[in-house]
Amino acid sequence: MSDTKVLLVHGAWHGAWCWEDNWVPHLSEHGFDVNTIELHDPATPGSKKRIWTRMSTYVDRVRQELDRLGPETIVVGHSMGGLVAQRALEKSTAKGMVLVASVPHTGVAPATFRTLRRLPGPTLAAISTLNMWRLVATPALARADFFTDETPQHTVESTHQRLQNESYTAYLSMMLRRPRPTSVSAPTLVIAAQHDPLFPVAEQAALAAKYGTEAAVIEGAGHDIMLDDGWEQAADLAIEWIEQLDG
Repeated sequence: MSDTKVLLVHGAWHGAWCWEDNWVPHLSEHGFDVNTIELHDPATPGSKKRIWTRMSTYVDRVRQELDRLGPETIVVGHSMGGLVAQRALEKSTAKGMVLVASVPHTGVAPATFRTLRRLPGPTLAAISTLNMWRLVATPALARADFFTDETPQHTVESTHQRLQNESYTAYLSMMLRRPRPTSVSAPTLVIAAQHDPLFPVAEQAALAAKYGTEAAVIEGAGHDIMLDDGWEQAADLAIEWIEQLDG
């Protein structure tokens, strides 16, 4: 049994549930004390109701959880959760950080322009109505954003059923307030998805370089690495890296 605790931080539109199918039992089987956090308050899987939570609230929740768990904690952040983790560790202490298909150091502006080209209708609708649900409103949109053409339909539908609306206020913060890698001292692992339309491999490689490392790429995976085919490869990469820190 490892003394290391792991804190899994979900991304936009998701909840703590996104880790529970695969990563939580897998990491637990390897002896880690695995914890998840719910950034949305209250947790409302499937809710289309608009929320206006500030990004600083998400960051404070992670910092509070780190204070509770202690300094021997590895923070794992997916997508927006990666940005939350980076910002939390600008002032908090952790044993290490794993960024999984994370918002890069350049923020979400490049991803927004890419999404506007890929999905002009839903993107313009989301921006004009301040309603982030428009970007994930159907299983087809969930596949386009989070998965690949090869991802099983049941995975896409199961994920879409549990997605919820995301804070437009938090989205604006991700446009304007970038992470500051030079303010983070924790060792960092960056895991990228080969077919991620939101934060592609080149951006993840640049992010990894900011942390003095190289990105590990999961072949064939879409943005939702923890749910897509290849999740076990990504989880095992994280486990091996954490064990090296422990060793």
